[in-house]
Amino acid sequence: MTEDRPLGREIRWPAVGVLTAFVFAGALMRDPPEPGLCVIGGVVAVSAASLLCVRGARTAVALAILAGAGVGLVAGSHDESLAWFGLCVLAFWVVIVAGPKLGLLFVLIAEALLVTQLLTGQSSVGWAPWIAGVAVSAGGAALIARQQQLVGQLRAAQAGLAERSRAQERNRIARDLHDVIAHSLTVSLLHISSARLAVSEDPAEATRALAEAERLGRESLDEVRSIVGLMRSGAGDDGSRLAPAQGLEALDELVQRFRSAGAQVALERCGDVASLSATASTTLYRIAQEAFTNAAKHAPGSPVSARVDAAPGRVELTVDSGGSPGHGQGMGLETMRERAEAIGGTLQAGPAGTGWRVRASVPVRGGP
Repeated sequence: MTEDRPLGREIRWPAVGVLTAFVFAGALMRDPPEPGLCVIGGVVAVSAASLLCVRGARTAVALAILAGAGVGLVAGSHDESLAWFGLCVLAFWVVIVAGPKLGLLFVLIAEALLVTQLLTGQSSVGWAPWIAGVAVSAGGAALIARQQQLVGQLRAAQAGLAERSRAQERNRIARDLHDVIAHSLTVSLLHISSARLAVSEDPAEATRALAEAERLGRESLDEVRSIVGLMRSGAGDDGSRLAPAQGLEALDELVQRFRSAGAQVALERCGDVASLSATASTTLYRIAQEAFTNAAKHAPGSPVSARVDAAPGRVELTVDSGGSPGHGQGMGLETMRERAEAIGGTLQAGPAGTGWRVRASVPVRGGP
């Protein structure tokens, strides 16, 4: 079958019809009439053109040459014959079907035939339009074929961009779910542990810790529903029920949440972060949340200090934990690094002094 070229499929049978009409008109105009040559040439031209509709590009040039020979038999040496339009049709068609490189072979052979007629015929004026017509037909087809190729490349690029966008969105949602669930479970376990230790000696404190764990669980469940709701927002949901993303303005509340669970967390702010974009603010909040969670999980009971420093052109978040965390199997560090790099920032995490340090730096909008 022919190659998957949309325009080639659309014009194949109309091209056969147009070619047949020109061949028939050329046969009627031939003077003196030669019915035998016209019938043979017409049958060869139309049959080869019909086969061109159902054969592949490898045989397209050979079939086009055969059809052109049939056109030549019908037209003879008469420069006024309409049958020569058949060469223009074939030149356009074979370039579309087989491509400009293969189509050039047919064009050269067709032009050679016409130039031979020009050199050996009595008239030198009537052949020039046919020579130009074949060249113009092939050139127009080459431009259309190139445009089709560019459109195909553009569509493939758009499909690739769409797929990468979907993958990035899935990764973003996975990071959010990881942060929310890990944070919720870690702080809830701290509250439950406090309740277990206090249940016999201080039932009121145990009750308060369990209530706080329950409250945190409900809040985290609502946040998970909000994140999952983002995946539905494209299917008719206007997103109005989704909770706004938390940023550095909620950092004090986050610190207090860990303190209420018994963790020793200190927070220091330096400089104005008002020029920080909402995305960067949310990113730093999530990094702080993950760093606090990792410290509580890997170094429970150790003091944790956090510092937000607004430097020229950048805002830095530094979280130091007093104990050296172990080597878990989670994706916390990778998640934090992906978040920072996604907005053009950096993240460093590793031992510092006797503990562990996480330092994230993100650019400020409009900064140098």
